[in-house]
Amino acid sequence: MRLKNFILSCLAVVAALSVNAQEVEKTENIFKPHWYLQGQIGAQYTLGEISFGDLISPNAQIGVGYNFNKVLGARFSVNAWQSKAGWDTEGNNYEWKWKYVAPTLDVTANLSNLICGYNPNRILNIGVFAGIGANIAFDNGEAGDVNGELKSLHKYSDDFQPLSYLWDGTKTRVMGRAGITADCRINDVISVGLELQATTLNDHYNSKRAKNADWYFNALLGVKINLGKTHTTRVVPAVVPVKEVERVVEKVVYKECTPDTVYVVEPLRRDIFFTISSTKIVPDEMKKVKDIADYLNKYPKATVKITGYADKGTGNAKINASLGEKRAQAVVDALVKEFGIPASRIKADSKGDTEQPFKEEILNRVSICIAE
Repeated sequence: MRLKNFILSCLAVVAALSVNAQEVEKTENIFKPHWYLQGQIGAQYTLGEISFGDLISPNAQIGVGYNFNKVLGARFSVNAWQSKAGWDTEGNNYEWKWKYVAPTLDVTANLSNLICGYNPNRILNIGVFAGIGANIAFDNGEAGDVNGELKSLHKYSDDFQPLSYLWDGTKTRVMGRAGITADCRINDVISVGLELQATTLNDHYNSKRAKNADWYFNALLGVKINLGKTHTTRVVPAVVPVKEVERVVEKVVYKECTPDTVYVVEPLRRDIFFTISSTKIVPDEMKKVKDIADYLNKYPKATVKITGYADKGTGNAKINASLGEKRAQAVVDALVKEFGIPASRIKADSKGDTEQPFKEEILNRVSICIAE
């Protein structure tokens, strides 16, 4: 029986230590720059005058990309297969198709990480891209057949071309494109996604003169394979274990030739730390808020200035400005609602990530409070 009780006691101690460790520590994901490969297949719609379904063509793309940071990256891809054109003239529909290859360099941006912060375990990531490339078109014989048919039908002279910009051989044209992506994470290596592209080039692309730019639109489904690790993790304190030993010190100064005593009250500083992306004051930090309230209650003429901060390594300037403001306001609300301090005795400010009061990054998730 004694042995049993001893074992149970040991297990209880281990469990308690484990719980305490879990309360003190948490993991933080750190982005790692990495390469990826991509393969996609889908369909193209080339802007034209005949029905939508008659202008659909097969399309495919392969690419390799590099993510420099959690938001920005670059991608080189080759998009290829087939384009179509159509002309509705004098009640008759004419259509023709040709082939092309389009190598393109894009700049990419992960909107999910930009707006919501970095999370490698997020299921759905939305992104945008824009780039420039070369469209290398060839095999335009069907356009020549349509042009010849129109000339024969209307008995045009040999010099007149119904398709004013008819071309043959191989033509290379500068193109620009932009689009949006939606990638669904399967695991750290593989994701599947949908990509929508809009591409523009000069009016000569489809052989028909329209006095405006030619366009085609691609919808692609594909697989992305990350090469190497996309992130690492590190253990950080859930509540920064900064123990402050500060006391309100009263100094007694005696003026010469007078019995009056002057009390000089030292300012009180408390640093209220927060966890990553959080504005919630945890119980250990709430004790520091109480210290401030006790000081203000003891010295009725004292006021407190609260400045909120965010660490520069997380989020972006806009998010961090809001985060710093909310962290300062959290302390204000606690003083007013929990401890009954008048709001007129409190001044709040936010520096966001424009200032970093501490050298260690995680310590800058803080509201610094100075009462005097």
